[in-house]
Amino acid sequence: MKKIALVIVMMCVSLTFAQNNKEKVKLEKVGDLVEATYFADNGSIEQHGFFKNEKRHGNWTSYNEKGEKVVVGFYANGLKTGKWIFKSGDTLSEVDYVNGKIVNVSKWSGKSKMAIN
Repeated sequence: MKKIALVIVMMCVSLTFAQNNKEKVKLEKVGDLVEATYFADNGSIEQHGFFKNEKRHGNWTSYNEKGEKVVVGFYANGLKTGKWIFKSGDTLSEVDYVNGKIVNVSKWSGKSKMAIN
């Protein structure tokens, strides 16, 4: 239960950043999609992804103030789907979504050995 609560807090924080920076967004039409890049106050990229029919669709990535990826995931017609990776310090959380709902959470600390592409 703690894992799910942690993931929910992390998602709310990332959504809060996007909502606070709506005026700092670059939108560009790419085929039937709209590419969106949200910028932080310091000018660095905060989030990047695509919209289709005004819903998040495709790969979305969130970055911290140092430009490091902290959230990577996929939306299908506005719903989170598949594996999402959340990085917080030396901890990685892998969250599996089906139709926008969490079905599994796995967590690794810096003490765990793993390979990431």
